[in-house]
Amino acid sequence: MDLAGVARELAALTGLAVAPQPQARLRIGSVAQCYAWQAGTQRIFVKLAPSEAAAALAAEALGLAELGASCALKVPLVLARGTLGAAAFLALEWIEAVAPDARCEARLGEGLARMHGHHAARCGYAHDNFIGATPQDNAWMDDWSGFFRERRLRPQLRLAAQRGLAAELGCGERLLEAVPALLAGREALPSLLHGDLWGGNWLAGAGGEPVLIDPAVYYGDREADLAMTRLFGGFGAAFYRAYEVVLPRLPGWQVRADLYNLYHVLNHANLFGGGYVQEARALMERLLAEVRS
Repeated sequence: MDLAGVARELAALTGLAVAPQPQARLRIGSVAQCYAWQAGTQRIFVKLAPSEAAAALAAEALGLAELGASCALKVPLVLARGTLGAAAFLALEWIEAVAPDARCEARLGEGLARMHGHHAARCGYAHDNFIGATPQDNAWMDDWSGFFRERRLRPQLRLAAQRGLAAELGCGERLLEAVPALLAGREALPSLLHGDLWGGNWLAGAGGEPVLIDPAVYYGDREADLAMTRLFGGFGAAFYRAYEVVLPRLPGWQVRADLYNLYHVLNHANLFGGGYVQEARALMERLLAEVRS
């Protein structure tokens, strides 16, 4: 990869005195290589990936801009993006992370609730994007139940079948048929969602200000974001208390959380296999039992 060429492109696009080579490679990220790069008196955060991943970096930039426009929580500023030969790049504002405390988590919860107060008329988003390395179809739909079934669960189950996992998962079609019953009565205005809100996709910046990173933005049920916060941990009691002061939990949220998290567990099963396949099947069986009861 032509790092010196990328540096010249970044300098031209940002007007900064970008060093010819990065300062350090950061051992984070799966889709792109991440670097700390000196640019005059400041650092910038740069993602580099093969040019075929340019769409993923472009989608990330669009998602950050959408979240930033809500003015609810801080996101890194997009400084530049583009391609150079076989490489794609995305340059972002550098955020110096600090250890989060309960006050920071409370600010995150309150800010997320404010962000969820930004609505669209329909479910989806103006651009498709990615959930991890998997394409995410965001074509608009009027009905949330139909959107979640057709734009979220069905593509993951189709992908699982292509990977030879259909027999192990077992009850995918029955689960799809059960989605309207599982979401019966849940007719909320589509909220602006981060879309991939696990504990690794937020950090505490200067002064303990919460910062959202790596979004997979769309408009849908706000509970979908909240569900994912519980999937892998990383969010404390102060976060939930502050969120619920603004937007209280609604009856039946636990079942809906299982349904919404099924999307992410299926995605992990398709990307990584292993125990995620069994976890997805157990989730589907639990949800089907809920419908039967």
